[in-house]
Amino acid sequence: MKEALRQQFGNIDIYLFDQLLKGTYDDCQLVLDAGCGQGRNVAYFLQSGYQVYGVDSSANHIASIKQLAAPFSDHSPQDNFRIGAVENLPFKDETFDLVISSAVLHFANDALHFEEMLSSMWRVVRPGGYLFCRLASDIGIEHLVRSIGNGRYLLPDGSERFLVSQEMLLSFTKALGATQHEPIKTTNVQNLRAMTTWCLQK
Repeated sequence: MKEALRQQFGNIDIYLFDQLLKGTYDDCQLVLDAGCGQGRNVAYFLQSGYQVYGVDSSANHIASIKQLAAPFSDHSPQDNFRIGAVENLPFKDETFDLVISSAVLHFANDALHFEEMLSSMWRVVRPGGYLFCRLASDIGIEHLVRSIGNGRYLLPDGSERFLVSQEMLLSFTKALGATQHEPIKTTNVQNLRAMTTWCLQK
């Protein structure tokens, strides 16, 4: 049973899995994983007949996701997976039904870089489409993180991340003209880091 689940869903983000179980993305067809890594979040989409695209700055990661997608080239050909920057996505406006951003935005260099990445992803979401974001935040650990400038912080786990607050996410939601189809949810990992799920609809 466990092996069958692994085959179907891979090492998917548990909160993206939650949206799949709720049927949120049932009517989506074109899916972009922006900052796709080696493809941990796309196994289900590939196997279920979605047209999957991926962008990552690492050539090695793109090579890995192409290998993962190879059996599904009838609907997700190799050209769908490209080396590139999230802040400059190589796609036309309003292309995708769903854009996934899992553990990407907290690698922003500063506030401007964060806004460029977010704007680029939002640009390619079609009206009625979805943006799924999972990113580091200071929510619940505000007193435990230390600013190192430019919106970046040193976390108790020793990592450095660009962190958002709940107020920032609500402000960006309003500025984008987006709708939150789920409340902001944050997982506090034993006061070492906090990971927040931010689910928007255009």
